[in-house]
Amino acid sequence: MVFSSVLFLFRFLPIFMICYFVLPKRMKNFILFFGSLIFYAWGEPIYVLLMLFSTFVDYFNGRMIEKFRGKKAATGFLIASVIINLSVLCFFKYADFLVQTFRSVTGLSVPLMKLPLPIGISFYTFQTMSYTIDVYRGEAKVQKNLLDFGVFVTMFPQLIAGPIVKYVDVEESLHDRKVSLEAVSSGMQRFCIGMAKKVLLANNIGELWSRISAMDFGGISALTAWLGIVAFAFQIYFDFSGYSDMAIGLGEMMGFRFPENFNYPYISASVTEFWRRWHISLGSWFREYVYIPMGGNRKGLPRQLFNILIVWMLTGIWHGAGWNFLFWGLWFAFFLSMEKLFLGKVLQKAGRAVGIVYDTLVVLAGWVFFSLESPAQILGYFRAMFGNAGPVDDQGLFLGREYLFLLMAAVVAATPLAGRLVKKLKESQATPCRVVYCVGEKLIPMSLLLLSIAGIVDASYNPFLYFRF
Repeated sequence: MVFSSVLFLFRFLPIFMICYFVLPKRMKNFILFFGSLIFYAWGEPIYVLLMLFSTFVDYFNGRMIEKFRGKKAATGFLIASVIINLSVLCFFKYADFLVQTFRSVTGLSVPLMKLPLPIGISFYTFQTMSYTIDVYRGEAKVQKNLLDFGVFVTMFPQLIAGPIVKYVDVEESLHDRKVSLEAVSSGMQRFCIGMAKKVLLANNIGELWSRISAMDFGGISALTAWLGIVAFAFQIYFDFSGYSDMAIGLGEMMGFRFPENFNYPYISASVTEFWRRWHISLGSWFREYVYIPMGGNRKGLPRQLFNILIVWMLTGIWHGAGWNFLFWGLWFAFFLSMEKLFLGKVLQKAGRAVGIVYDTLVVLAGWVFFSLESPAQILGYFRAMFGNAGPVDDQGLFLGREYLFLLMAAVVAATPLAGRLVKKLKESQATPCRVVYCVGEKLIPMSLLLLSIAGIVDASYNPFLYFRF
């Protein structure tokens, strides 16, 4: 079940919200847990058991770590948690890839398991694993109520595509949360904005990428190739940030405060800055649970560069079982390392405009690795981007004209310009500005929702790209 569907908007969500607000406080966690299981089981009925298994494993290990705190047994239960979580993740996500690699290297005919990837397994596995680590460190209190812990793991707003929520982020809200009309209104507005990002921008501009990625790369011009990868860059941004906005909005409506996951990454002036703004919860997870424990930047520059390499190899393969994801991670590891060595200082002296151009080119090239699976496709697309079949053709000009307005809208929406305008109107003391803000605050989200619903009903293309991770 996806947020941008008639089923979710007109059946699941209204029924769930009525039950959630009508039932007494002591029942809210039960209805949230039960509703989340229905939400997940709608698309993954058998894998609900896998998610419940992961929930129970980390609940049990958390209790045991607390019971044997200060003893070797506590370390043993932490290791057990990490091994079990990573084993389950690797088995379902990487088993077939490893078998295929083995077959290609050895020539042996080893059968594939062909296991479907459980939706959201990368997200909820990292979430539950971080809980046991935090309990072991003494940074989080152990949760003794199994239902409350189950709510932390399974709550449907952020279950299948994040943001990755640490237990300490919602610890207090799990047993004591207040929902006000103001919070519900704010959450609904955030949800509507996220829906518009997804349906009106990501879906429509994604069609441009779908058309170009289906072409013969040997015959497309540089203009067509650049249009395609720009379209993919906007599609994945509005798709994922839109989902995050909807998740954060739904959480706010129910009394939770989820962490922000995006902060206008396409205005970054370096790759380092980009990764502080893109998928913030994942970057924070790897920094806190991998990079810093490995030594971070505390053991000298060579060790720091090695740590960056390991973290970005892991970040790459976290996104998928494929060589292209590993190459994608190594691509960013290289530029992050160069910025640590000397490039960061060069960019600071060159000015922000130069930095934005540099970062945009690096990120767009990175999306080529991310979006195409085979090395032949990736190499062919890079050749097209650099004029293998000529700089411009009629096809590229036609697509540019057809999608010009949408691309311009995407550029504006990917910057903080609209947010700054809203802030100025809100803070202004002038009566006309106050009127515009008050009317727009209610009218614009509702209009976006209605347009999004119309787009959902009419659309045949409505994927969520991050569901496959």
